[in-house]
Amino acid sequence: MDSRIPIITDTREQEAYAFDSQRFSTVRRALPAGDYSLDGSETRVAVERKSMPDFVSTVIRARKRFHAELRKLAEYEFACVVVEASLRDVLEGSYGTGAHPNAVFGAAISICVDWGIPVYFCGDRQTARRFTEDYLERCWRAITNASLGEATQ
Repeated sequence: MDSRIPIITDTREQEAYAFDSQRFSTVRRALPAGDYSLDGSETRVAVERKSMPDFVSTVIRARKRFHAELRKLAEYEFACVVVEASLRDVLEGSYGTGAHPNAVFGAAISICVDWGIPVYFCGDRQTARRFTEDYLERCWRAITNASLGEATQ
């Protein structure tokens, strides 16, 4: 039996993370929301990955489409947005799109407060990948422990 944690990568994810193959098994499959989830928990767990340019474009120019995604994520037990940049990058406007830093920062705060979905600025791609691995592992443990607890009651 494979003891690795089964991660699903959405088929639309263009720059998929290479997860630690000792800890995780991965498959590509269409997800209802997000870029990464756990096999069997696709409607409970989701990580939405964004590069900094994609985050800015999404929250400023593709807001309506992104709000539809956020509506789905808000229903999940575990959901977050992971950005491959730092909060300092946002505040300094280090993304070259012309969007005002206050608008981008305000959109991030709105996702947290209005939608109840945390946004994690992870600094860079490698740190964001590591965060995503550990986040998904923690979700897997929480779900597994909850179902084990239910089975013993």
